Amino acid sequence: MSARFLVTAPIPSPGLDLLRCAGEVTVLQDQPDSAFLRHLCASGNFDVVLTHTRDVIDAPLLEQAQLRGVANNAVGFNNVDIAAATANNTMVANTPGVLTAATADIAMLLILGTARRVVEADTMVREGRFHGWEPGLMLGSDVSGRVLGLAGFGRIARATAHRALAFGMDVIFTPRPPVHREVSLTELGEFAGKVKQVRWNELVEHSDFLSLHVPLTDGTRHLVNASVLSRMKSEAVVINTARGPIVDEAALVQALKNGPIGGAGLDVYEHEPALAPGLAELPNTVLLPHIGSATVRVRGEMARLSALNALAMARGELPPHPVNPGAWD
Repeated sequence: MSARFLVTAPIPSPGLDLLRCAGEVTVLQDQPDSAFLRHLCASGNFDVVLTHTRDVIDAPLLEQAQLRGVANNAVGFNNVDIAAATANNTMVANTPGVLTAATADIAMLLILGTARRVVEADTMVREGRFHGWEPGLMLGSDVSGRVLGLAGFGRIARATAHRALAFGMDVIFTPRPPVHREVSLTELGEFAGKVKQVRWNELVEHSDFLSLHVPLTDGTRHLVNASVLSRMKSEAVVINTARGPIVDEAALVQALKNGPIGGAGLDVYEHEPALAPGLAELPNTVLLPHIGSATVRVRGEMARLSALNALAMARGELPPHPVNPGAWD
């Protein structure tokens, strides 16, 4: 019997081509609600489901599911209950290492866009309110010489540091906030002498731009909350290309409206795709629709890796990028 795959949203080539060469593929054109997705996964009609970050693969779904595996078309996998998947002998795989450069580009874009008020300026031109150069028109802030604070220092944070250093920024970092862990010079590698490690409180208080690069866990949910925001510089900017719930979005809106911070550049949201009330109306923000990985090359490679993971799991083999390899032990 050929393999049977459920794909919860269309993916680009070569992902679908690889799956179709190996078996029967069902691609959903509309986002399934939780009840329908649970029904499909429990039907016994599919060997592997290829999911996206918007799909919630929780314990109730996994307890009923008749699947060999879940191929998550993303680096992050906080949308999947990994403990429940392992308990139910369901393998989970992801697509690590694919979107590092693309997401770092977006982080840098948000830094530049907020500093130079690019959305406000673009809107002014489109609305016909630009009447010629003026000395005080749309004054922003410099990026060179400013302090970039990196919350986390994994692949994407390091790629962002590369870009920021090229712009003449001073880069400080905390590797695993809010807890402290010393990073050795050997671990820093090429960044030794170029970036400085500080504790979380110091990162919050000294950063002109606070860029978030941590996974979403119980320890990092609302890592940036009202208390953290109150300790930031008055003109500081929060940049989030990681996961929305790392920021308390309601508290962020209040901080942007009333101080103490100066702006925010966001590619992810706490209750995505919904925004916290009032966020969209704030002029001191740059808001993107979760496009950190949105290049033709990156999305194609994500699809390819997701398909390879799915093919391996359908054959009962360990996928190239397993999240919970113990599921089949």
